[in-house]
Amino acid sequence: MPIEYLPILILIVVAAIFAVIALAVPAVFGPRRATKARLEPYESGMLPYTDARRRFPVQYYVIAVLFILFDIEVIFLYPWAVILRQLKLFGLIEMGIFLLILLVGFAYAWRKDALEW
Repeated sequence: MPIEYLPILILIVVAAIFAVIALAVPAVFGPRRATKARLEPYESGMLPYTDARRRFPVQYYVIAVLFILFDIEVIFLYPWAVILRQLKLFGLIEMGIFLLILLVGFAYAWRKDALEW
């Protein structure tokens, strides 16, 4: 393994150790008494009078997927902006094509009323 990957490996190991500790400490030191109030499904102690599960319109999921999609694509702009001077005209044209494809996708979503409630 190249030495350049050592900091990433250390970060992964530290994160894994932290996650295990964060899950193990409450399990070991937390209270274990199971009372009637703790076994109830709601914190308020009131008995449920309706089903807690409701249907969400599909539109919420469409908006969420579009947000994630465009948000991730915009994240690709940051590394490009950092090395723009090294890429010169080729990088500018390549990112212009990328932004054009992004704009076409946004226009398509807008035209199909995917952004409307």
